[in-house]
Amino acid sequence: MGFRAIAHHSSSFIQEFIKPSSQHLLWRDTVKALIQSIVSILVFITDRVYRNRPYPRFYVLETVARVPYFAYLSVLHLYETLGWWRKADLLKVHFAETWNELHHLLIMESLGGNQRWGDRFLAQHAAVGYYWIVVPIYMLLPEYAYYMMELIEQHAYDTYDTYLNENAETLKQQAAPDIAVSYYRDGDLYMFEEMQTNAPSSFRRPTVDNLYDVFINVRDDESEHVKTMVACQQAEVRAAFC
Repeated sequence: MGFRAIAHHSSSFIQEFIKPSSQHLLWRDTVKALIQSIVSILVFITDRVYRNRPYPRFYVLETVARVPYFAYLSVLHLYETLGWWRKADLLKVHFAETWNELHHLLIMESLGGNQRWGDRFLAQHAAVGYYWIVVPIYMLLPEYAYYMMELIEQHAYDTYDTYLNENAETLKQQAAPDIAVSYYRDGDLYMFEEMQTNAPSSFRRPTVDNLYDVFINVRDDESEHVKTMVACQQAEVRAAFC
């Protein structure tokens, strides 16, 4: 069964018949509150450092946003190599997500977001550190690793949405970068479709007539990532992957 079918038709057996204990609920709420605090602090710092520099901010955001998917893939490959279990569908959807984030990063680089050495240094070192945070969390508590990524992707969606609302007319007057046209219109859309949670009949077919369209597409991609992370937090969904 593919990811989209799992996301849309996963059983609610666990939710209906296995009620978590109050102790478990307290633990879950505590961990989620801690994750929310960490993400809020990181968002606050990033917003202040890059307040008037949107493209470098987006470059840093996309560099770091790819990391959890790399971490998930690393852990899943480790499990498969050790012969513990194999989840081909889960590997595929996370690879599709990192492929999508790669093209977001290439778009931001084409807009000049990585021109300063300091921005590259910050983004790359933050990414390395973040990777080694996500790996043990994903190995021990995959639900919470997905929850952390849900918050980060939601922040990315909100960031792009705000930027679009504040700069719509200016963006509509600028041409779309070649890499965006190649990815969203002219390239092979297989990987683009794999990271969407919609049914095949309702797959997005983005337009890329100008830079405004590009940021609309990037924003909507982040929404797809959020939905995927929400689905992956459900134990029955993860168990249903083949």
